[in-house]
Amino acid sequence: MNRLRQFAHFWYDFVIGDDWRLAGGAALALVLAGVISRADRSAWWIAPPVIALLLGSSVLRARPRGS
Repeated sequence: MNRLRQFAHFWYDFVIGDDWRLAGGAALALVLAGVISRADRSAWWIAPPVIALLLGSSVLRARPRGS
């Protein structure tokens, strides 16, 4: 059971990492792209801007408060 717990902890740490918002936003973007592509629409363009927005928001949250 201990190995299973360590394995689950590794994957949680690998996927979620330091910021759950980034992991959740990326997963949401991929799910949205999948839903749109199931409707026979082009969905390749969804993930890049969402990831860029997530990265920008992460950088803004990480900057020092005084600047």
